[in-house]
Amino acid sequence: MQLGIVGLGRMGGNIARRLMRAGHQTVVHDRNRDAVTALAGDGAQGVDDLAAMVQALQAPRAVWVMLPAGEPTEQTIAQLADLLEPGDAIIDGGNTFYKDDMRRAAELATRGLHYLDVGTSGGVWGLERGYCMMIGGEREVFERLEPLFAALAPGVGDIPRTHGRSGEPVRAEHGYIHAGPPGAGHYVKMVHNGIEYGLMQAYAEGFDLLRSKGGNELPEDQRFDLNVAEIAEVWRRGSVVTSWLLDLTADALVADPQLAQFSGSVSDSGEGRWTVDAAVEQAVPVPVLSSALFARFRSRQQQGTFGDKVLSAMRLGFGGHVENKRP
Repeated sequence: MQLGIVGLGRMGGNIARRLMRAGHQTVVHDRNRDAVTALAGDGAQGVDDLAAMVQALQAPRAVWVMLPAGEPTEQTIAQLADLLEPGDAIIDGGNTFYKDDMRRAAELATRGLHYLDVGTSGGVWGLERGYCMMIGGEREVFERLEPLFAALAPGVGDIPRTHGRSGEPVRAEHGYIHAGPPGAGHYVKMVHNGIEYGLMQAYAEGFDLLRSKGGNELPEDQRFDLNVAEIAEVWRRGSVVTSWLLDLTADALVADPQLAQFSGSVSDSGEGRWTVDAAVEQAVPVPVLSSALFARFRSRQQQGTFGDKVLSAMRLGFGGHVENKRP
């Protein structure tokens, strides 16, 4: 199949590469001409603007927008809407607020255009590991474009099947789902990221507690000089707290047990706030998720703890997120 991709940053470029590895054709555009040239070297068709992209695609077209949420995505979708034809589809694979998806889908439908919101998890590792995708939009459009999602997804791989599942593996076992109507994909991804905040905060606080056991706050006979890198490693092997986040933490601690390259100023990228807002709107208590969000606020106002540095190390590991300076 053909797919246009706008935005070739940390994830967009590798989405194009993974699709091409599976035999799909990509037409790519980015304001950074070097990124376009690099993808063209890998087999993509690079174009200079959105109009050229639309001309290069065969109807019914599909264009994947992989840009920061907010104005960059909003403007790009508005420009595409003026260029595309009825029956074409726009895919937003970034971290967009789900109510914006619902609004866009309704607006585009009046012009005969389709809209899919794809909550995409996989970070900078997606090229090799694949992308977990939570997809909202019209089912018929999802099914038409499903070969693209199947190529991007991790596949069943060597993960043991969940007890009680039998027969041919379903989409979820391959790493992607049709979550529901427009907005549903990004809603599920929003909650996913809220949970991610909570999991990361639990690891951060735990490793902070381990390291502080050797601190001067305790009497000397109560101190343990614990090797946190070794603890992370042993927990990876047979422990109930093992996870990819723990793997990334172990990697970072082996490279630098003090995590000296990190200040511990931990940014939040929006989804955590949206998750807490949704919890208030739906009257659902989320004390762990909200505390994790507030901990990130605190990290940017005060001296970062060792736990905050662990958070920064995890964010760099899975998403290539570089710390922002404190205000």
